[in-house]
Amino acid sequence: MRHTKAVAVLSLLIPSTVYAKGLTDRDDFADHVLLVSVDGLHALDVARFLESHPHSALATLADHGVTYSNARLPAHSDSFPGLLALVTGGSPVSHGVFYDVSYDRKLFDPANTSCSGQPGNTVVFDESIDLYDSANVSKNVIDPSKLPRRLNERGQCVPVFPHEFVKTNTIFEVVRSAGGQTAWADKHPAYDLVNGPSGTGVVDLYTPEITNVGGADATASVVCTVKNDQLKVAAILNQIHGRNHDGTSSPGIPAVFGMNFQAVSVGQKLAKDNSDGSCAADTDPHINGQPGGYKDGSGTPTDVLMYGLEKTDLALQSMIDALKSQGIYDSTLFIVSAKHGQSPFNPLKVNKPGHFADLVAGLPDAATSPAAQAIASAAACTTGPCGFVMDDDVALIWLADQSQAASVAAYLNANAKALFIDEVLAGKELRLKYNNPLKDNRTPDIIVQPTYGTIYTTSKKKIAEHGGLSFGDTNVGLIVSRPHMRGHTLKTPVSTSQVAPTILRALGLDPNALRSVQVEETPVLPEF
Repeated sequence: MRHTKAVAVLSLLIPSTVYAKGLTDRDDFADHVLLVSVDGLHALDVARFLESHPHSALATLADHGVTYSNARLPAHSDSFPGLLALVTGGSPVSHGVFYDVSYDRKLFDPANTSCSGQPGNTVVFDESIDLYDSANVSKNVIDPSKLPRRLNERGQCVPVFPHEFVKTNTIFEVVRSAGGQTAWADKHPAYDLVNGPSGTGVVDLYTPEITNVGGADATASVVCTVKNDQLKVAAILNQIHGRNHDGTSSPGIPAVFGMNFQAVSVGQKLAKDNSDGSCAADTDPHINGQPGGYKDGSGTPTDVLMYGLEKTDLALQSMIDALKSQGIYDSTLFIVSAKHGQSPFNPLKVNKPGHFADLVAGLPDAATSPAAQAIASAAACTTGPCGFVMDDDVALIWLADQSQAASVAAYLNANAKALFIDEVLAGKELRLKYNNPLKDNRTPDIIVQPTYGTIYTTSKKKIAEHGGLSFGDTNVGLIVSRPHMRGHTLKTPVSTSQVAPTILRALGLDPNALRSVQVEETPVLPEF
């Protein structure tokens, strides 16, 4: 294999002790790794698409790679922990991030600029932390005044950026410290988190906002979502040609780079595409106003979802073509996976009974039960150390008084049918999968997994969600491809957290340079 300057530079700058143990032949390594997250992409979506589109880009990648049909997320399925699994090699056990909107018992409200009083506050890292102009259009940067705050080592009350919230390092930090170029593109400025604790992991970070608070929301339509995805695709194509995401300067082709696609996720979630008519570009009668999601429990995509799948595949093809035009296709490891899946598949399973705390408040003894009151208090908390309830197709509960966790869990189990609960994780059962919430400032006291298909909302806009631990949420597509590889499917159970050490292994770097890999003993993927 002919090596490009990227690996030549890496081989000079990386100490020999950093190379993956046991590897001596540089031809085992890739010069570049392109990581793509197609959010919402299930393993079943991959299988069906490969069957119906045998000449697609996805089929090309599968024909020269390993398709892991039994890949699962290492924990629950919010976008933040889902992406961090791919780039840290860990779960919330090590990286400490549970949701884009969560809770931390050691942080303070953004308005508490002196960090006075007892710590503990909701942590918001979504589109609402952007800096907006007067027309409610994001400037694609973070507004520090909207960030939670902490006391630093000097006793100063400072904002906490998303990258500072991550407790372990990322593949981007490891590659950059070894002298490699890095890049990433994602849907919100809050994805600054991929920079890792150093704040400098990604040299070229591009985050065009997809959902403007009080303004245009591309996710109302799969067509407008594809247009937003194309902004990031254009960035990847520029980077393949050695330029920055906007086409300026020539820093060289990144050693590791990638992006996320939203079109499939949006196509799965929309009850009706472009229902409010806000996407002027959405005029195709096969798409506009039509239902999204799946037609049946077998995963047959609607026209709306198929549109997202096919447009994403065309974008993948443009990346393959660009890699070939640059003469680096053979030396690039191309990985397609997903931050999360989506559930339910079957439209008949959709159940939207209302927010979790509202359901609890509707129980006959809610006014007198201390457990019900503890949940009501946490759900009503707007600022300060009074707890928090985050719900989707999961409910994460942080209690103001953690000593109530056992009694609250017992109460929820006793009312499981009325609350559409499948499983209540608390106490010893919670600690089998996560850290002890009495010792960890991020871990919820209780995690509720609802019955399959239940989404704790009354919204009529969406028919699927992610965030929970269900099969639909966590069984995602995963293809690891390179032209010289033999295409085949591996049904061995794997975790998406294994992607991160595999990327470092492919670049000739030691996977144990990732702290999450050390803590959670995350192995590389089978066959790597």
